[in-house]
Amino acid sequence: MKTAPRDVDRRLCATVAETCTASELRKAARAVSNLFDAEMRRTGIRTSQFSLLVALELAGEATVTRLAEALALDRTTMTRNLGPLERQGLVASVAGDDRRNRLLRLTEKGRRTLARALPVWERVQAGVVRRLGETRWKGLLQGLKAAVSMARSA
Repeated sequence: MKTAPRDVDRRLCATVAETCTASELRKAARAVSNLFDAEMRRTGIRTSQFSLLVALELAGEATVTRLAEALALDRTTMTRNLGPLERQGLVASVAGDDRRNRLLRLTEKGRRTLARALPVWERVQAGVVRRLGETRWKGLLQGLKAAVSMARSA
């Protein structure tokens, strides 16, 4: 026996559209990523790839799992994101002590690309901070870090 379809609560839908944390974070992330990507395009990498190169530079060498954790990505997404960087010769992987884990590191080409991208990031970042205002930007950064921490502990 089929049950009648449940009526949709349009007021609740309006509340969701106006206040959904996940939706607003995703919209903000897309908008800000597009802003950075437009400028990063000339370096040959996207903002998401830039973040990965920065994380690898800071780590020196890291497993896929460790890098994924640092960037709050699942292993599958991290592996998918690494593919283009490896094909471009920006990231190299070698077998680790345990053959199941591979160690990732920047290549010389990857370091040169990162060196070219850093001033681009610096310019775009300064513009974002200027347009938001330092106080609002600091509050935003603090809130985003708190959101990541909250989600990881949930």
